Amino acid sequence: MKLLVYSAKKFEVPFLERANKNNHHVVFTQRALDLETAHQAVGFDAISIFSGDDASLTVLEKLRDFGVKYISLRSAGYNNIHIKCAKRFGLKVANAPDYSPYSIAEHAVALLLALNRKIILANSQVHQYNFLQDDLLGFDLNKKTVGIVGVGKIGAVMVKIMHGFGCTILANDLVQDDTLIKDYGIQYVEMEELLKKSDIVSLHVPLTHDTHYFIDEGQFKAMKRSALLINTARGAVVNTKALIKALEKKKIAGYATDVYEKEKGVFFKDHTASGDIKDDLLRQLLSLPNVLLTPHQAFVTKEALANIADITFYNIDCWAKGKESKNELGYETMIS
Repeated sequence: MKLLVYSAKKFEVPFLERANKNNHHVVFTQRALDLETAHQAVGFDAISIFSGDDASLTVLEKLRDFGVKYISLRSAGYNNIHIKCAKRFGLKVANAPDYSPYSIAEHAVALLLALNRKIILANSQVHQYNFLQDDLLGFDLNKKTVGIVGVGKIGAVMVKIMHGFGCTILANDLVQDDTLIKDYGIQYVEMEELLKKSDIVSLHVPLTHDTHYFIDEGQFKAMKRSALLINTARGAVVNTKALIKALEKKKIAGYATDVYEKEKGVFFKDHTASGDIKDDLLRQLLSLPNVLLTPHQAFVTKEALANIADITFYNIDCWAKGKESKNELGYETMIS
C-alpha cells in the first residue's frame, strides 16, 4: 500500500520507519493536511494525519477524488476529522487509541508541579544569579483535593499518581470505575461539586459537541480562587476568553496546559525568526504570570511514539489485507 504521512515530525519518522518494516511504500511530508496540500495525496491509497491537520468536509472530498481510501490518525483524538463525511465518501478512518496514557498523565503532573512550585520562574531567576525565594511560594499536594474530569485510561493513571501524593480524589465521568473506587477511594460527584471542592482540577475528556467549552465562565465562578486548572485534553474544552478573564480577576490561581483551542497555524512550528505570532488571544494568555503552556508535547516520549507508530501500521496492515481494523471509528458526529 502507498502511504503519505502528513505533518511528519523529524523525531517521529524513525519510529514510523521501524514500525513499517518495509511492508509499505511510505512518503513523509512535514506539511500539514489542508486544502492547499491535499493534492499531495494523488496516487496514494492511504494517508496518516496528526491532530493539527485539517480533515474537514472539503478536504475529505478532495482526498476521495484523488483516490485516497484510508486515513490513519496518529492521535487518539479525532475532532479534526469530519467522520460523518468520511463515511459518506467511502473513506475508512482509524485512530490510535490508548497509545500511552502514562505519557499524558505524567505530563499533566509535570505541569501541575511546575506551576505550583514556580519551577520555570525559579530556573529563570537562578540563571540570572537571583537565589531569593520571595516569589516562589507553592503548596503541598498532600491532603489536597484533586478533581479529575474524565476517568478513562489517562484519567485512571492520573488517579493513581495523585493518590500516591496523598490527595483526596473527586471524579466526574459518565461511567463509574468500581475498581478505582475500591482501590483508590475516589468519589464520583456532579461537576458543580467537583469544581467547588477541588484545589486542583485536571481535564482528561475528548473534544466533542458536549465538551466544547466545557469549562466556561460559569465553571470558573464555581471554582476556588486558590484552584489550579490543568488541561492535557484538548484546547477547546476550555473557553480561552473566559479563562483569561478568570485569571485576570483572580477567580482561579493558575492554569497549566499542553493544548490551545486555536493551535492550527501556530503549534508545531518555529516562530522565532518572526519573533511574533498573530493570535492576539494566545499572546494575551502567554503574558499572564500564572499561566504555563507547553507546545502539545505530552505525547513526545519514546514509548508513546513507538506505540503510535505500531498502531498506525497495524491499521494500514489491516486495510492492506482487506480486514477491518479494531481502531476504525464509529460515525457519531464530532466537532470538525
